[in-house]
Amino acid sequence: MVMTPAELTFEGADVLRPEGLSDTPLTISDGHIQADSTKRRVDARGFRILPGIVDIHGDGFERHLAPRRGAMTDMRAGIASAEADLASNGITTAVMAQFYSWEGGLRAPEFARKFLNALSVTRAEQLTDMRAQLRIETHMMDDYADMLALIQEHAIEYVVFNDHIPHKRLEEGRKPPRLTGTALKSGRSPEAHLALMQGLHARRADVPAALKLFAKELIDAGSLIGSHDDNTAAQRAMFRDMGAQISEFPETREAAEATHETGGKIILGAPNVMRGGSHAGNVAADELIGDGLCDALASDYHYPALRQSVGKLINNGVCDLRRGWAMLSSGPAAILGLTDRGSLTTGLRADLVVEEIETGRIAATFAGGHITYLQGEFAARILAV
Repeated sequence: MVMTPAELTFEGADVLRPEGLSDTPLTISDGHIQADSTKRRVDARGFRILPGIVDIHGDGFERHLAPRRGAMTDMRAGIASAEADLASNGITTAVMAQFYSWEGGLRAPEFARKFLNALSVTRAEQLTDMRAQLRIETHMMDDYADMLALIQEHAIEYVVFNDHIPHKRLEEGRKPPRLTGTALKSGRSPEAHLALMQGLHARRADVPAALKLFAKELIDAGSLIGSHDDNTAAQRAMFRDMGAQISEFPETREAAEATHETGGKIILGAPNVMRGGSHAGNVAADELIGDGLCDALASDYHYPALRQSVGKLINNGVCDLRRGWAMLSSGPAAILGLTDRGSLTTGLRADLVVEEIETGRIAATFAGGHITYLQGEFAARILAV
């Protein structure tokens, strides 16, 4: 079934354009922002219209796909539920961060394949632009070929390097914390799970050279490369030399500054802003944002945190609406090379979020001109046209 995008002109709203807030009418038609008005005019007084959110890294979809162990029976239904969640939080482009990891469970290679297959076969059903990111464990060198094949099969354009092996504890000859629980999630015995980690840890000296070659293959295949949880300037330099220009959730100011100084892009977690700091005791995101060390905010594990974080940053005097919202829209769009979205500019995709000014609640979300979420008074005004 061919879905026709809305043709509407919103009048009287506060519209966040690249130059700032304006009450000039905003028109959407044929899936894009248009210069000329349409016949269908909507009274949008009392509402604010903002660019659609580009969530550059989020794994909140996991709770829709597997709310309880063994409860996942229909991944297609889970993806539809995740899309509804995205839309209700103003997200019009979502990068679904999927692990390919030795950790097992929802992070296992088998789960990654199932999820990516389901995302691909439901593509025609999706109105939200749902894209995949593969977050790979760097020490799984024997899986590099399979990873590359999976990335090429699903045309994954964003790959992130990750290392969750507890190297320090293994070097000290101690068992990692919560070993039994993590082992059970992986489907292994604690002894087998520990042996797997020890084996990967033992080959750590071979990883940099192998990963550098793998990174080149990924870049040649057209993938954008990033690193996750950078801790030092030296670590960031290593990944940058491999072609990884993006630093996701740097753990220290040193790593963030090293990224910024060398022209890289910094992604921080919106939940970090809401918490007032990292749950792991790392550098606080709002401090880095205040110093200009952030190019995009990501939902990480909680979609509502995106809009909430901008409100908190504004209330705390860290930034204004224009700069804060850019970290949700034009900033991540630019990092991903999505030049067709990110601002309410004539000719770009009609991706937008409508907020009720008095309450701050989302009233509507449009992705490519299609209504993906609609409720309350704003719904009544559209239906009355």
